[in-house]
Amino acid sequence: MSGRETIVVKCGGARGVAEGHVCADVAALRRDGRRVVLAHGGSADIDRLAAKLGVPQRQLVAPDGVVARYTDDATLHVLTLALAGAVKPRLVELLAREGVAAVGLTGLDGGLLVARRKGAQRALVDGRVVVVRDSHAGLLVGVNVQLLDALLDAGFLPVVSPPALADDGGAVNVDADRAAAAVAAALDASTLILLTRAPGVLRDPADESSALDTCPLPPSGSPPVWAEGGMGLKLVAAREALLQGVPEVVVADGAGERPVHAALAGGGTRIELEREGAAA
Repeated sequence: MSGRETIVVKCGGARGVAEGHVCADVAALRRDGRRVVLAHGGSADIDRLAAKLGVPQRQLVAPDGVVARYTDDATLHVLTLALAGAVKPRLVELLAREGVAAVGLTGLDGGLLVARRKGAQRALVDGRVVVVRDSHAGLLVGVNVQLLDALLDAGFLPVVSPPALADDGGAVNVDADRAAAAVAAALDASTLILLTRAPGVLRDPADESSALDTCPLPPSGSPPVWAEGGMGLKLVAAREALLQGVPEVVVADGAGERPVHAALAGGGTRIELEREGAAA
């Protein structure tokens, strides 16, 4: 493994994230001598393809308010097609235009992301907690860091996304932010940057001027009640990265011209673990 600094950047999949600017900025990091992994989701592409194929999309809201995609057989198929067949080739092509040799990988390739299949998920339906047993969802338990190190040391830039390889040999959906966090921890990355369509973590989700400079999180428990939807899951991922030793985690705007450098220079929201004894 090289002694060069490693940075993991997660490119959000929602509309409004400027993939071209993200890839150009990632390429600039590479030219500066850093090792970079680009992780990605693809919610907009998944929703678009699902609509074309007539596959209804549902969300599961956990009792703590965290929102996740309900992944039945048809949705797992759509998700895999969208991420591996549309988003990933698009990002690899954008990086190639910047002179970067990128390798696109799902978690299935080489057992890159290993997950334990969830036998059941608790979700809120009409105000009641129910148990969902037919969603192809997994909890990440391992990263093939040898594969990533081999690619990075050979000069390639890995472009990583779900699905993951389940312990029973099948494919499962895992959250892309949490996958990025696991990759950052496995590679002893100096920084994890989660790029989204907001300027950071918003105290008021309807007010972009309410972005926080720092966001302290307790080491366990639910994310803040004002962190709605996907932002709650980003904070869960950020906390997991910090607990596993990643020194710096930033949630930042992915729409700017140099979004990664802006985050490294102090933009966005720094996520921190609350000090022992601090108020919740």
